[in-house]
Amino acid sequence: MAEEKIMGIDLGGTTVKFAILTTEGEIQQKWSIQTNTLDEGSHIVPDIIASINHRLDLYNMQPKDFIGIGMGTPGSVDRKKGTVIGAYNLNWKTTQPVKEQIEKETGISFTLDNDANVAALGERWKGAGDNEPDVVFITLGTGVGGGIVMEGELLHGIAGCAGEIGHITVDPDGFECTCGKKGCLETIASATGIVRIARKLAEEYAGTSVLKQRLDNGEEITSKDIFELAEEDDRLAMMVVDHICYYLGLACGNIGNLLNPSSLILGGGVSAAGEFLRSKVANYFEQFTFPQVTESTKIKLAQLGNDAGIIGAASLALKLKD
Repeated sequence: MAEEKIMGIDLGGTTVKFAILTTEGEIQQKWSIQTNTLDEGSHIVPDIIASINHRLDLYNMQPKDFIGIGMGTPGSVDRKKGTVIGAYNLNWKTTQPVKEQIEKETGISFTLDNDANVAALGERWKGAGDNEPDVVFITLGTGVGGGIVMEGELLHGIAGCAGEIGHITVDPDGFECTCGKKGCLETIASATGIVRIARKLAEEYAGTSVLKQRLDNGEEITSKDIFELAEEDDRLAMMVVDHICYYLGLACGNIGNLLNPSSLILGGGVSAAGEFLRSKVANYFEQFTFPQVTESTKIKLAQLGNDAGIIGAASLALKLKD
């Protein structure tokens, strides 16, 4: 008998990514489709089902060849019922019975979790986490999210809110967050937060700076631009990056002191700043941790990029065999 496979799905606001993997986590096939969010997102699940069934035909595979399908999705997930609600970037305003529909139409067992959680599972299993049992993943993108794996298990919390690292308060008098409170890490270390910090610091900055010049001229600036200018020794950009890394280091220090994972992994678009970002965050992390944590918990960069979600989602399917 051929070795059983697992399938991972990473559902995003613009694309749905799919992969068929071995039980060791090796990707064998990979493809994607566009996410059709029209008509309150009612096409999304039927499109996913059609794509799965089409690929099974194409590769001459049967539902019995699979242990299961795992999926990462935005929104609030009820893992027992296999439903999702409140995924606004998908236009899902009402409860979506995802598991029920996909199992019925594909004949394959299905499970799902929050997208940041499955990315954490992916990085922990096949990426920077080295398959260690205690790993925290922080994703720095449009927002700041994360996932916590402790003793080999994802932490969810009573309302599924464990791992909402973006809402750790790092500056009580800081900017207002979309969640309603002030000074969340997300208001500083997200791609939009970084630009906001740059605008704020530029107002008081008097020296010469290309970044200040561009902001004063009303040019569009991204977090990537700010990091690039900082690497070129632009004084204002360096101040902005230092400011961000200080608060990121503070949040990481708090997580380290609380959970003492083997790795704190930085991923998402902002982490493309690479070692320049990682080393500065690690320096502040050392300032905010006590010696045993400083020595045992490492700040690392994510390794899997866009594949973290599909690999982590597929790993959820392994649990269906237990």
